[in-house]
Formats: sequence, structure tokens, C-alpha cells
Amino acid sequence: MTRVAVLKGGRSLERQVSLASGARVEDALARLGHDVVAIDVGPDLVTQLREARPQVAFVALHGRGGEDGTVQELLEVLGIPYSGSGVHACVRCADKMLAKHALRDGGLPTPDWVVLGQIGFHELGMAEALADIGQRLGFPLVVKPVSQGSSLGVKFAASQEELPAALIAALSYGPRVLLERYIEGRELAVSLLAAGDEPAQALPIVEAVPRDRQFYDFAARYEIGRTDFVCPAVLDHALGERVREIARSAWGLLDCRGFARVDMILGADGPTVLEINPIPGLTETSLLPQAADAAGVSFDEVVARVLASAGTR
Repeated sequence: MTRVAVLKGGRSLERQVSLASGARVEDALARLGHDVVAIDVGPDLVTQLREARPQVAFVALHGRGGEDGTVQELLEVLGIPYSGSGVHACVRCADKMLAKHALRDGGLPTPDWVVLGQIGFHELGMAEALADIGQRLGFPLVVKPVSQGSSLGVKFAASQEELPAALIAALSYGPRVLLERYIEGRELAVSLLAAGDEPAQALPIVEAVPRDRQFYDFAARYEIGRTDFVCPAVLDHALGERVREIARSAWGLLDCRGFARVDMILGADGPTVLEINPIPGLTETSLLPQAADAAGVSFDEVVARVLASAGTR
């Protein structure tokens, strides 16, 4: 029996999702026979960890502080092994600009983009270049915070006139925003799972089909009944293999561990990567558990394999 601290909650905008993920993980760990300590992460985290004296931490945090390498670095300082990807991988995955540069440098497809920040607007006059950006990337544009997950803060600008309002809205979530060429196509997600140092297993591909909204936003992700999920996605064999190959390559480029989810758009020119999530959701509506179930992998086995990644550092 291992004493496992489940880190959940936190203070990011994805707190509620994290609490739901953490609760499911706790139940699974208990069924697996572990001694579980639930920790709602806050300013007293170090004190809680020292009092709990866990042998390992299962990181079920999403968003800032938990998915961006911050808590991972703290756990390393405290000498506590932890599940999932390490500091370097989390930093690059959580920062969409760094992730896209890694993808592009590694020869993987990702939509063209430009990153704008408050400093550029206030000190460099970037607002005067918005027309040039629009001309370069074309419309519609996807406008999203550089460091948010779960589609939080994602806005769409159908024209040059809509771009300033979309930028202002996205900037309310963080100091930098990513303007990305919109690719029309099917929303696909490939979840990957690996115990220890074993090669990553690409689970069945999930296609998300929102019912009421044109785009797959935060509500469509987590409110039951807002989205239809097709798993396995209906793809011919060669195309499905290509999608999984790209996902495994993205996993390797970002040096992910334990589990991750690669989100893609399947457009007219083939699959292209939008982002990599180093700590994907584990809620009842999350995509990784759906994909695992389609592969015949129970939720308890998912948790066991992710926990095993803590021994690889």
C-alpha cells in the first residue's frame, strides 16, 4: 500500500474541473488499495504535504499553478515523486506559443499564428499592425489566451472589425494572446497513456461534435448533453494511423509522461495539432476516460498507469 496525496482544486479558473477529476482519482486509488490523502491545493500546500508525508503525489490539477510546471517544481524541491509530465514538459505544453514552436520545429503540422501581449500593445504600438496580422493569417481568426486550457477565453473574429473586441476579451484571461489561423474541420482528440518508461499507447480517437455551438468551448466540454462524442472516430485506417502517429510524435517532442491529450483539427489538408494537454481532465465527460473505455481500459487501470509514471523521474 502506497500513501498517495491527490492534488486537486487549486485557484485556477479550472478549479471545479480539477475537483471533479481529483474525486474520481481518489476513488480509484482507494479501490486499488492505496492510502489516499486528498489535498485541495492552496497557500498551505507545503504545510499539508509535510503533515501528510505522502510517498507520491498524483497531480490532478488543471490550469495555472498545476499544469504549467509550478507545482511539479515544488514537488521536486520537496523530494516527492509525482505523476505525469515533468517541469519542462508542463511549461512548454501550458504555453501555447512554446508548444507550437516545438511542434513546428519538429516538423508537425500546426496552424499559423502570431502572439500579441499587453507590452506590445502598450509600449510598441502593436495595435497599428492588426490589419497586417489579419492579412497575413486571414479570417476568421481564433483568438485565445496563451496560457489557459479547457477552451477558456477562446474568441473568434470573423472579420477585421471583430478583432479588437476578441483581443480585449482574450486578454482578460492573461497578458498574452495567440492569434491563430482558423482551420475548418472535425475536432479530434488523441489521448495517450504510458506506465513508467513504456512507449505511449495512443487510445482510440475521439471526435467531439458540439450540438448547439459552432465551436467546442468550455461549456461544450463539461456540461453533459452539450456535445456528442464519437469514439472511435470514423476515419479510414490510413488516416487514423496518421492522426495517432502525429499524436505520439507530439508526445515525444514535448517529453510527456504518464498521460496527455493531443487536440487536433482534421481539415482539408489533413490533421493539424492545436495543443497538447499534459494533465487532461478525468471527469465523467472528459475525453481520456471515454477513449480508455473504448479501448477496454478501466478507469482504475488508467489511474494505476498514470501513478506508475511517478517512478520514472
